[in-house]
Amino acid sequence: MSLPAAKASRAQRRAEHERRRSCGTRQAATAAIAGCIPAVVLAATCSFQSQLGFLEWSSKTSLKTPAAVQTALPATSAVRQFVEESRAMVAAVLNGEDDRLVVVVGPCSIHDLDAAREYAEKLRPLAFAHEEELIVVMRTYLEKPRTSVGWKGLITDPELKGVEDIGRGVAVGRRILLDVNEARLPVAVEFLDPMVVPYIQDLVTYGSIGARTVESPVHRSLAAGLSMPMGFKNGRSGDIQSAVNAVTVASEPQQRLMINDAGRLQLQEAPGNPSAHVVLRGGEAGTNYHAA
Repeated sequence: MSLPAAKASRAQRRAEHERRRSCGTRQAATAAIAGCIPAVVLAATCSFQSQLGFLEWSSKTSLKTPAAVQTALPATSAVRQFVEESRAMVAAVLNGEDDRLVVVVGPCSIHDLDAAREYAEKLRPLAFAHEEELIVVMRTYLEKPRTSVGWKGLITDPELKGVEDIGRGVAVGRRILLDVNEARLPVAVEFLDPMVVPYIQDLVTYGSIGARTVESPVHRSLAAGLSMPMGFKNGRSGDIQSAVNAVTVASEPQQRLMINDAGRLQLQEAPGNPSAHVVLRGGEAGTNYHAA
């Protein structure tokens, strides 16, 4: 090897050594040694990792654990029994064991707590009056899936000021669910953020997965592990196949990652949901249901 070539080779080795040191990750250094990552890509990876770290840790807010929120806003034994009985009644209708109709009725979402309580007070006498024919469940949706930007629901922005405060939101949301259950009305909720579920799921009689998340594997697995009837809405186009597929997946036993009441990540052996079903919510062209 000529002298200029030898000097160039030593310079390249020194440059490679410096790149490995600056990156500081064992994986990237190993890949570089194996020749898997070109020098330019390696440098970009190091820079990108640095940016990710900055974005990840630039703002941190610790939330209370689900157990702490449940302790502060506990469900009485009467409420727990009421939720269990309500779930069983709705499941019996879905299984053809009860010929009543399940009616989920209420506002699009909850934004005013006093208005929600007033609505529940007025709905309850009607539910009692028609309990031989209907099982009335109050729609108390706390999260708003958005196709674009907009208010994301009571849990995300409980003050409706465009300022996210999920820590307060989960407490406010749990409070209104307790109030409605204590008024002897079962509640229905659409589950959007799986991290929110352990804060409120013990108070929910009927859960749903929306048109924007019906194809999400995470939400299908979520439904498989929840001990309540779960409805999957058809997609926004009106096509029902995505909802049918979701019901099939959610009905099967599977493993899923979840946050437990102590706030720790754990692996759940989800048994599969025997009461998963399709909800015909219409589509962009209109309704998609008709008389049988």
